[in-house]
Amino acid sequence: MNLQPHSHNHRPQDWFWPFWPALPLYPYGKRRTVCREIVKDTIWTFDQVQGVLYTVVPIRMSVIKLNAGGLLVYAPVAPTRECVRLVNELVAKHGEVKYIVLPTSSGLEHKIFVGPFARKFPQAQVFVAPHQWSFPFNLPLSWLGFPQKRTQVLPEDSRQTPFADEFDYAVLDINLGRGSFVEVAFLHKRSHTLLVTDSVLSISAEPPEILQLEPYPLLFHARDNALQPIEDTPANRRQGWQRIALFAIYFRPKALGLTGLGEMWRDALKAPDHSPKAYFGFFPFRWQENWQQSFAALSANGRPFVAPILQVLILPQAPKQVLNWAETVAKWNFQQIIACHFDAPFAATPEQFRQAFSFLDQNAHSNNQTLLPEDLKFIKELEANLLKQGIATPPREKD
Repeated sequence: MNLQPHSHNHRPQDWFWPFWPALPLYPYGKRRTVCREIVKDTIWTFDQVQGVLYTVVPIRMSVIKLNAGGLLVYAPVAPTRECVRLVNELVAKHGEVKYIVLPTSSGLEHKIFVGPFARKFPQAQVFVAPHQWSFPFNLPLSWLGFPQKRTQVLPEDSRQTPFADEFDYAVLDINLGRGSFVEVAFLHKRSHTLLVTDSVLSISAEPPEILQLEPYPLLFHARDNALQPIEDTPANRRQGWQRIALFAIYFRPKALGLTGLGEMWRDALKAPDHSPKAYFGFFPFRWQENWQQSFAALSANGRPFVAPILQVLILPQAPKQVLNWAETVAKWNFQQIIACHFDAPFAATPEQFRQAFSFLDQNAHSNNQTLLPEDLKFIKELEANLLKQGIATPPREKD
């Protein structure tokens, strides 16, 4: 695996993203891009960063070279000048961007970039997952900047696409009543690589390269309280990343306590940094000593797993459908997975992919899922509240 330079001349204006108010997530108007070559002359990933309260994770697009020349783009990221320049370096060598794929229906953090990205590559055909919708307002795709004349829904039968000889895909489409959860897994047959959006993840103990470019969020979360100064060491970067991962995955893992308001104010007054960047010294988090145990269970040597929010709130709405989809994907021949968040690529067999969904099996208690039940408690309580308010519906039978 080869690492391409992420930028030639580090010009901050090339990182500028003017449309950030449409989805106001950190790092707002400044998005850097790291391009990595995953399979020589065949697959590249483009990583950017996004998050809330410095809980930042990678968001990733994949670019695949087609046999006949040209490129297919899976899940576009923000087309900053830097990002477009890096794509154009591939275009100069391997041919134009022919196809752009939006592989999800509800993920605004993926959808919002497709229109602007497609405008930078006006010859590309755009394929979108079925049942597109958005929250809180269900806007037509043309309002989000999708080029109407060259945008079409991915056909149910993958053989009806112009890239059918190189890719298989399988659509998971769950009707949630007020919208749908749709994910399209793509198999690049020649390189034995599976592309997914959110369905499975893998988390490494080391922070991703894209987060190392601007390590402040890692160092912010590495602290145990507001009085500790921000110090840049490899150990602090690693500790900050592991805590961010727990926070992002569970929202409120068991090992995370919150400081009372009074104590938070008192600590903020004594904090070494009162700048807006440091949130004026406010730091509400209190990590218990056993937090590493939770991280070890979560990362489990990089094995693929399904995010708890999907395990608890979404996928149990259609267990049979999900398992059928997972079994379809597990029949394919792949050796690695590129997901749109956290780690990529990660080695995984079709069996390991299928095993990640075993929480939906009838004999679920005998599976090897290692997420700790106490870390899932907050999301289970969230589910109970949503059920009580009639926002969510109870899980369906695993028949």
